[in-house]
Amino acid sequence: MMSRPMSTTTSPTPSTTPRSSASRDALEQLRARGFVQQITDEAALAARLAGGPVTFYAGFDPTAASLHVGSCIPLMAMAHLARAGHRAIAVLGGGTAMVGDPSGKTEMRQLISADAIAANRAAIEPQVRQIIGPGAVVVDNGEWLLSLNYIAFLRDIGRHFSVNRMLAAEAYKMRLEKGLSFIEFNYQLLQAYDFLKLNEQYDCALQIGGDDQWGNIIAGVDLTRRVRQKEVFGLTFPLLTTATGAKMGKTAAGAVWLSAAMTTPFDFFQYFVNVDDRDVVKFLKLLTFEPLDEIARFEAVAGAELRDAKRLLARAVTAIVHGDAAAAAADAQARAAFGGGGGGPGGEAAADLPTSPLDPARVAAGLKIVDVIAEAGLAPSKSAARRLIEQGGVRVGPRKITSVDDVVVAGEIDAGGTLLHVGKKHIRRLIVGEG
Repeated sequence: MMSRPMSTTTSPTPSTTPRSSASRDALEQLRARGFVQQITDEAALAARLAGGPVTFYAGFDPTAASLHVGSCIPLMAMAHLARAGHRAIAVLGGGTAMVGDPSGKTEMRQLISADAIAANRAAIEPQVRQIIGPGAVVVDNGEWLLSLNYIAFLRDIGRHFSVNRMLAAEAYKMRLEKGLSFIEFNYQLLQAYDFLKLNEQYDCALQIGGDDQWGNIIAGVDLTRRVRQKEVFGLTFPLLTTATGAKMGKTAAGAVWLSAAMTTPFDFFQYFVNVDDRDVVKFLKLLTFEPLDEIARFEAVAGAELRDAKRLLARAVTAIVHGDAAAAAADAQARAAFGGGGGGPGGEAAADLPTSPLDPARVAAGLKIVDVIAEAGLAPSKSAARRLIEQGGVRVGPRKITSVDDVVVAGEIDAGGTLLHVGKKHIRRLIVGEG
């Protein structure tokens, strides 16, 4: 039933308008861009996709107030399939978020309230629609999961699951050593039931997701085949890390979120303009709509051309997530912040840089730089801010911060603001008062 893993200067203006990917085989396009890790039945799926529009889905549990940059992988795969003429369904897991997915986790997730889940769901739906496109169908699996009769569910659905097979899944094997709660053990049944319900209601024939979801996906494929005698498919993507082995989207300041309120478009842009040289082409393929033949020219570049490629990447991804205007503004802000020397902002766009207003009374009393860094969102905690200072990467204007006990002095904050640099990637314009 299943096949195993397959082999898998002036900056350019990114491509943000749809291109005709429908003229190419959709599965070939996904593989060429690096999205394909495992497929349940590749030949049959390829034929199905080539034969006309296929309804497919990916799930996103609203466990936080925003999706993070890692979520761009399934969202971009969905966008490519949608541009090829297929029908996208994004399942926002208002039901499954009540349980918590153990996949890829070493410890049980913290359970969150129904109200928090509903608020998170409302916050991430616009992010999903922004990337996939206006034609996406967005549903909440709470609609069919929260009203389930548990005994009836066990009789109708649970009888199709082998405990031995479930325990052999990587997600569960990983957790058995530290402890797997019974509530988490139910997660695979619920996700499989999602596929069954989507097949019933929308004729959904394909689920896509990260490779840590393989066990859950094939469970849904098998359940739908058993209950409805329908041929459906699963496809997973490689779990993405950077060239340094770090998880994509993790920084010293914390996760890179899709929410502009949690990660500013400027910081989002800066994350991509500062990626490792070895990741540029991979990220252009996975996270943008740039044509593959245009990306190929960056395979063996260096110096100014590589910087252009990074700026293209940053512009393109920021435009996809936040829109063209926000991407252009972030680009201009970056040029204002890093294009000239000295500690002052400089440049007309500097006033639009992410700004941290400082309370005059606190500054007068001696405001510690550790507090400024943490409150500006440039470190997830004061202890992390201290580590950044100890590493020698913090500067207020021209002054390098050498002690964790240093304070910001009112006299060094110019009328137009003074730049706080934290490392090479992060910057804030400090002003005294509300500005």
